[in-house]
Amino acid sequence: MRTGVRVGVDLGTVRLGVAASDPDGVLATPVETIRRGPGDLDRLAEIVQASGAVEVVVGLPRTLSGAEGPAAVVARDFAGTLAGRVAPCPVRLVDERLTTVAATRGMRAGGVSARTGRHTVDQAAAAVILQGALDAERGSGHPPGEIVQVDR
Repeated sequence: MRTGVRVGVDLGTVRLGVAASDPDGVLATPVETIRRGPGDLDRLAEIVQASGAVEVVVGLPRTLSGAEGPAAVVARDFAGTLAGRVAPCPVRLVDERLTTVAATRGMRAGGVSARTGRHTVDQAAAAVILQGALDAERGSGHPPGEIVQVDR
């Protein structure tokens, strides 16, 4: 298992959820919710730099059958732009099927209402995406997902 902080991103149409791992790459925790729009990539790049991240993991939304739809196209485009902003820190796309559902269920099980958790569910989903990537790497010995080429 590689060491170093990883940053996880849950890409939404309104907000970006951000999570980060500990330096040993064992545990993902929520960090921040960023409103989509002007400055969102700048803020995300600041978080990546400030954390000293060795990698960024962006959720790739697929359908339950594994196909990629319009949301996956948006995620790929976003990840390519982000890769250009945070280079030389690599960006990876990892499958994120049902992560928001898992995050919402976990928050509700913890007593957080839908109304109260609306602005933190994106962070929780980013933590679920990142934790899945960390666990997959620990289990396989290989980095998960696919590396994103830097947009030029």
